[in-house]
Amino acid sequence: QPKLVESGGGSVQPGGSQILSCAPSPATAETFAIAWFRQVPGKEREGVAVIYRLTGDSSYADSVKGRFTISQEMSKNIVYLTMNDLKLEDTAVYYCAANRLYRGYWSRSESYDYWGQGTQVTVST
Repeated sequence: QPKLVESGGGSVQPGGSQILSCAPSPATAETFAIAWFRQVPGKEREGVAVIYRLTGDSSYADSVKGRFTISQEMSKNIVYLTMNDLKLEDTAVYYCAANRLYRGYWSRSESYDYWGQGTQVTVST
């Protein structure tokens, strides 16, 4: 079973930026789509963004449109989430998720086969 290795995260002030990365392991693992989710205690996991590996097409949650960008570096098989103009409400544990085939709407957790370990992003003054 492949796994996803995440890096990035940490603390940042409102208005700041952070970049998260997600790399399938092994690097040769095939993926149809890779998405980023986030979760705060007591709330359901929320889909943030997705990128479809073959086409590079992407979709975003309304709450992050215009501020977050999902991108990929195919030569290294890495997906990035660039987060700009961070707000207090962006504080969460961020997870990347991948599937091998289309399994349903992108923002549903059930649409993915395997997950990263999660990385904390804290936006605070």
